[in-house]
Amino acid sequence: MNVSPGKVDTRIIVGVLIAVAVAVAIGSLLLVDVTGKKGSGLSAAYDVDVAKLAQFDPNLVLYQEIGSPIPTGFTRSRALAVDAEGRYYVAGDEAVRVLSKTGTLERVISVAGQPGCVAVASDGKLYIGLRSHIEVFDPEGKRLASWEKLGLRAFLTSIALTKDGALVADAGNAVVVRFDPNGTLIGRIGEKDADRNIPGIHVPSPYFDIAMAPDGLLRVVNPDRLRIEAYTLQGDLEFWWGQASTNVADFCGCCNPVNFAMFPDGSYVTAEKGLVRVKIYDPEGAFVGVVAGPEQLVEGGAARVFENVNDAQASGFDVAIDAEGRVCVLDTIENTVRVFVKNEKGGA
Repeated sequence: MNVSPGKVDTRIIVGVLIAVAVAVAIGSLLLVDVTGKKGSGLSAAYDVDVAKLAQFDPNLVLYQEIGSPIPTGFTRSRALAVDAEGRYYVAGDEAVRVLSKTGTLERVISVAGQPGCVAVASDGKLYIGLRSHIEVFDPEGKRLASWEKLGLRAFLTSIALTKDGALVADAGNAVVVRFDPNGTLIGRIGEKDADRNIPGIHVPSPYFDIAMAPDGLLRVVNPDRLRIEAYTLQGDLEFWWGQASTNVADFCGCCNPVNFAMFPDGSYVTAEKGLVRVKIYDPEGAFVGVVAGPEQLVEGGAARVFENVNDAQASGFDVAIDAEGRVCVLDTIENTVRVFVKNEKGGA
């Protein structure tokens, strides 16, 4: 863990961020179908044998898949949320589908556009992120509100709910936008600010995830820096963790982790693209083990890359944690929800 300059470190430092030069082409979001190129999840620095990189000690795998994958019914799934009763809320195509814990379709909420993120509140209200704005629905799927649009560059990729409103990750503008409960914009988090020792968020491709942690701080992926940062809701950068390498304990490529979720104890589950891996980290950011790697997640253990920005948004697997502590994975290749539980030796 690394503490922002000027902050008092009250936490145990479990590692030191190593500066690793990663060759990344930043600019257009267009992708090419070549491993090691922009958007693949592996930058030019990793133009190597992907099959070799995908290998790791099988004893690191602490989870096992249960049941059969649950079909989402989408041709292009993008995001996953789970409520307290175990329902799955899957965003894809031009709708959000609500599935029971066993996979039965309960309702379909159609929207005017392609939803990139979804969140469900404790009262059942549903928050759906379209490209430039948030729409709010009641538990039955009736639209209640459409919030302010964030401009032509906006590309919304994640929603984190709080008792005081919502925080929304805007990959197009590389900033987290804070809204009050009525959808009024009240602040921005993560913008470059030398006076506050905030280096700014770099988003090379449309992957930019956020989550509220049990300690009350907002966790934000800074994808180009391959790390997760912690901010107060007033926008102060408190600390960060994560480093770049091809080691299974670290993050490799141009923009990882693409998605993450948090356990009640503050531990993390992360998902990566390029090398499709789902992993567990403790509350301090120390590597714990693997939920599933390429061999478990992708047919043939292959890397997955795409040719255009729409495919890129769908290529990164999403993750969520249900009330039973199970890791739920949205497989955006097969468009299914897959559920993993700790095996006998597993533990986060």
